[in-house]
Amino acid sequence: MSLDLLIGGADSAAADGRSFERQDPVTGQLATTAAAADVDDALRAVAAAEAAFPAWSRTGPETRRAILMKAADIMEARSRDFVDAMVEETGATTVWAGFNVHLAAGILREAGAMATQGGGEVIPSNKPGTLAMAVARPRGVCLGIAPWNAPVILGTRAVAMALAMGNTAVLKSSELCPRTHRLIGECLVEAGLPAGAVNVISNAPEDAAEVVRALIEAPAVRHVNFTGSTGVGRIIGRLAGGNLKPALLELGGKAPLLVLEDADLDGAVNAAIFGAFMNQGQICMSTERIIVVEAVADAFVEKLAARAAALPHGDPRGQVVLGSLVTPAAAEKMDALIADAAGKGAKLVAGGTRDGAVHAATLLDGVTAEMRIYAEESFGPVKPIIRVKDTDEAVRVANDTEYGLSAAVFSQDITRAFDVANRLESGICHINGPTVADEPQMPFGGTKASGYGRFGGKAGMAEFTELRWITVEDPKQGYPF
Repeated sequence: MSLDLLIGGADSAAADGRSFERQDPVTGQLATTAAAADVDDALRAVAAAEAAFPAWSRTGPETRRAILMKAADIMEARSRDFVDAMVEETGATTVWAGFNVHLAAGILREAGAMATQGGGEVIPSNKPGTLAMAVARPRGVCLGIAPWNAPVILGTRAVAMALAMGNTAVLKSSELCPRTHRLIGECLVEAGLPAGAVNVISNAPEDAAEVVRALIEAPAVRHVNFTGSTGVGRIIGRLAGGNLKPALLELGGKAPLLVLEDADLDGAVNAAIFGAFMNQGQICMSTERIIVVEAVADAFVEKLAARAAALPHGDPRGQVVLGSLVTPAAAEKMDALIADAAGKGAKLVAGGTRDGAVHAATLLDGVTAEMRIYAEESFGPVKPIIRVKDTDEAVRVANDTEYGLSAAVFSQDITRAFDVANRLESGICHINGPTVADEPQMPFGGTKASGYGRFGGKAGMAEFTELRWITVEDPKQGYPF
């Protein structure tokens, strides 16, 4: 049985009856059969969202808040459905899937809380007797395009604040996890969201470019948000810009973790292990470069390699830390990165083995700029260790990338660590913490090729509203002619 599209609050097959299949990356067995939307289906979803916008945008903030809060409760109650879908579609561990549900429910609650915060301000006017205001208003239909790697978190994030601010939404699910993303829409509809306020469409991989173009070009779509690779993000950004649509892009990363000579080495090792290998390294803010000052490098690498080598990996249904990569091809890329680095002088100090799409936690020491893994986002559990002579070189190497999403620095001298944090070119930086962190109320986003705009909190409110200048003036005011 094929998983339907969710359009106008109801199940809907693709107009031409087509569907596509998603296989479990570990077993190779069928995980999901989903409706394959075409351009006409995509435009039906936009039309449903457009029709729902006038009423939803006028719905009071208390009602919007209550629906989003209820959706969070429903999501938590359906946690088992989400976990099963994530494990089967993406190869995620049950721990990662469960955390996805936990944080996504928090995103819904935070967005609901922001519904009553309004936005805008009263601005002093130069005209006597005039009340001038900047008033935040919903934009209209918002398109959210979500990825597979943290599908409940990022699929929810793609629509939650938009809905809280009075917009309606179309969520284009990932081809790799259509069932997981569809569940988000079901929770919102069950919570009482009006028909058409949220719509979820799935498409076959070969149709993605055509469907996305149609969605962005649809006149009713007023805002686009996309989380995914930088390569695709550039295409989305060009399409949105060409159609004069504002876009919020959260893209790739090559997050550095800097270990200075006065760092708490055990604390740095803990953060590096978590940041590098959570969800097999398939997180945009995953620790992608471990940059360590030479004075403490030997001791740090010895501790780090021992921890990495001991991490259990295997079928995500078992008691493992590392489950499967999303596809066998992603695992094969790890082999290529290792071979390239080893052939150019890097030393394999942990891991290096795989079984199908399951790959061991892997560390390469002595990585240099000539190696692919120095600059290329691995998006997997193969991580480079780069040795540097001092703090200045650590900062230079950290900034030697097109990306700028997350970063971390370890030092027991907080003044020094703040100085380093201020010199790093990233949208996020954690002092004595891992590169992987997220909270619904925080301004989340990057710089450079990691994208622009911010999800979360007041910054997110600004993204999903537009300011209008409204005045109340004296009708008897004087004019120069």
